[in-house]
Amino acid sequence: MATAKDVVAGYFAAFNAGDTAGMLACLSEDVAHHVNEGQVRVGKDKFAAFCDHMSRCYREELTDMVIFEAEGGARAAAEYIVNGTYLETDAGLPEAKGQTYRLPAGSFFSLDGGKITRVVTYYNLADWMKQVS
Repeated sequence: MATAKDVVAGYFAAFNAGDTAGMLACLSEDVAHHVNEGQVRVGKDKFAAFCDHMSRCYREELTDMVIFEAEGGARAAAEYIVNGTYLETDAGLPEAKGQTYRLPAGSFFSLDGGKITRVVTYYNLADWMKQVS
């Protein structure tokens, strides 16, 4: 079975490739997605809808990736830089005009049976707002 690090690396490789199906393949059916500054979304269908929305509004590539795995493989974390372009205005946020941004971020994961059961992502929204305003 793949290690937690392998699963998380595959998840992020799919993200950088714009491959939502590849990301979904890394997730459990009842994945809990804790969105930065948002509500918890449960299930692959809600995760897929979130990805569709994000792909419409943002183009992002994650670089400088460091993945950590907890002993036993049930938890993992990653630190990275989000390099993005703001493509389409997202409700309640500044107007999109193709602004670029570079933002440190981190994600935390729970895993079971080789699948991600929880994804928590954090970044500094105030920093992002300053960069795109």
